[in-house]
Amino acid sequence: MTREIALLTNPTAGKGRAVRVRDIALPRLRAAGFVVRSIAGRDADEALDLARQCVADGVETLVVCGGDGIAHLGIQAVAGTPTRLGVLPAGTGNDVARYVDIPLRDPEAATDRIIAGRTRVLDLARSGSTYFATVLAAGFDAIVNERANAMTWPRGQMRYNLATLAELRVLKPLAYTLELDGVERQLEANLVAVGNGPSFGGGLRITEGALLDDGMLDVVIIKPLSRIELLKTYPKLFKGTHTSHPQYEHHRVRQVTVASPGIVAYADGERFGPLPLTVESVPGALTVLA
Repeated sequence: MTREIALLTNPTAGKGRAVRVRDIALPRLRAAGFVVRSIAGRDADEALDLARQCVADGVETLVVCGGDGIAHLGIQAVAGTPTRLGVLPAGTGNDVARYVDIPLRDPEAATDRIIAGRTRVLDLARSGSTYFATVLAAGFDAIVNERANAMTWPRGQMRYNLATLAELRVLKPLAYTLELDGVERQLEANLVAVGNGPSFGGGLRITEGALLDDGMLDVVIIKPLSRIELLKTYPKLFKGTHTSHPQYEHHRVRQVTVASPGIVAYADGERFGPLPLTVESVPGALTVLA
């Protein structure tokens, strides 16, 4: 039987790196005996339509080439279906690839993982009809993303650095209403994050300890911090050692509703939608090549 793969590339990811990774992976996959449909949309909507059509056609695997944005898009197409997701990391964050230990800087090795065909079944988080795999950011980090996305200069990471500095100048606690498995709380915090997995933003382990297959969401609350204390705590996110901070709070739930006036949440690095949002765990919704 011929095995068919759809290879969906975001040509803008990694400043063009995704195209180079695709061009390495394509001949390697075909030499291994796969029939490969190479697809790319002119925009996110067309890319999602193409991916969903491939899934409807019964391809064995949808492989996404790029960063967490294209992985997020691919997840919308394959969640809850028999089609498997493969990841060729070529973006900035690549947290979905990190979750299943895909080599981040070795396209040949990443392609060989797809050829090998080993799978893991993971949970996803869902709000309404939209899924995410990593973390929903709904606080200071989301505000920084909103500011950065409104800026036309500079490009790349520096834009986010400048947006962070700008928001630090006006840092103030946000008022939240949370409903954790039906129990309502009202509080002030700098940040609330809802994790399906442990990290976002290129390895920031905000929801340290989150498991990918336990049917639970990890909700982290960072209660009010000063500007200096926030800056001191930030580097600890890369190792997950912020969990010992007295302003850190952690809950494990099956469903959470997050509300805060004027906040637009981000998930998988993508603009997800304005609060309030209700998020639930969807156990076993994704089969991923690992």
